[in-house]
Amino acid sequence: MPELITSYYNAPFGTLAIRHNEEFITAVQFLDEEHAETRKPKGIAQQCMFQLDEYFNGKLRNFDLLLGPSGTDFQKKVWMALQTIPYASTASYLDIAKLVGDEKSTRAVGAANGKNPVAIIIPCHRVIGSDNSLTGYAGGLHRKKWLLQHEAKFGLGVQTLF
Repeated sequence: MPELITSYYNAPFGTLAIRHNEEFITAVQFLDEEHAETRKPKGIAQQCMFQLDEYFNGKLRNFDLLLGPSGTDFQKKVWMALQTIPYASTASYLDIAKLVGDEKSTRAVGAANGKNPVAIIIPCHRVIGSDNSLTGYAGGLHRKKWLLQHEAKFGLGVQTLF
C-alpha cells in the first residue's frame, strides 16, 4: 500500500486533516487543535485544497476527487449513496437505507454515516433525522449546522436553516 501523507487545511471553522497517497484522498477529518502546514501540498492534496476553497467560497457544489476510503462493503455502499444527496439538500437515514436497498437498515446506515472518513466531500452532514432534526455528527453538531447553513446560503439563498 502506498505511503499515506497528511496535509492540513484551515477551514472557516477549524483545521481539517487530509490524508492521502499519490492517487487518492483517503480521509478528511476535523481536528480540534490548529495545525500549520509544514510543506506545500502537491498533486491530489493540492486539488483537494483548491476544491475545498471553492466549496467554502460558494463556487463549488460537487467535488471531483479520486477517493479511497477504507471501510466494509456496506459502508462503501452507504458512502456512495451519500454522494447522491444534492448540494443544499438533506436526506434522512431512512432515505439512505432505501437507496442502499434495505429500509430496515436505518441504524446500520447511521453507523456507516458516522464512520465516514471523508467529511464534507462525502456529504454525511446532509443526513438528518426523519423529523428534520439535526442528529449526531462525528465532527460535532456545530459544524454540521454550519455546513448546512453554508450550503443553504449559496444554494438556496437562505440565511439560516436551523
